Amino acid sequence: MAGRLKAPTGRYGGRSAEERKAERRGRFLDAALRLFGDTPGYRATTVAALSEAAGLSTRQFYEEFRTLEDVLAALHLQVNDWAEQAVVAALADAGGLPLADRAAAIFRAYAANVTADPRRIRITFVEIVGVSPRLEEQRLARRARWVDLLCAEATAAVARGEAAPRDYRLAATAFIGSVNGLLHDWNAGWVEATLEEAVDELVRQLLCILRPAGWDPGAGP
Repeated sequence: MAGRLKAPTGRYGGRSAEERKAERRGRFLDAALRLFGDTPGYRATTVAALSEAAGLSTRQFYEEFRTLEDVLAALHLQVNDWAEQAVVAALADAGGLPLADRAAAIFRAYAANVTADPRRIRITFVEIVGVSPRLEEQRLARRARWVDLLCAEATAAVARGEAAPRDYRLAATAFIGSVNGLLHDWNAGWVEATLEEAVDELVRQLLCILRPAGWDPGAGP
């Protein structure tokens, strides 16, 4: 009989411990998107309520997270990752297009992703704000990633002769604030425009930054 014993595989129900852990974590994040991104919101949610919404126990919660703030931090990063992946895919598909078409593709992809679920907008633009110094640092760090992406695209456009040469970091930072503000207000129903019209306005603003009045493309750097 001893010769027939098998070493433990660490699998239960066909899944490894790592897979079960990832599944539990995903269930907590899905529940957090529902509760933090809608009613009652992050500040009114308890560990018990989140665990119940996830169909898990509070013991399992503390196996995955230390606090509800940790859940909000992870969810904020996830929502931003989804939007970033959509933009990166759009950039790959828009390779070789003129600047105006490329910019439109980027913002359509971003806007479509973040507005596909209003709860994502609330997580990114509302619930994360003012929670703690740690989450403020995370929020600004993720905004800086968007600024870096925009600056990289502007630099590439300059190299192609499609944009005026300059340091775009300050302008990109201001523009990202405009993007966030407009999409938040549009989602809240405070802007009388379609999403397509809002995106077109953002593209016009970006092109005005990249191609200011009086700039001569043939003048060189």
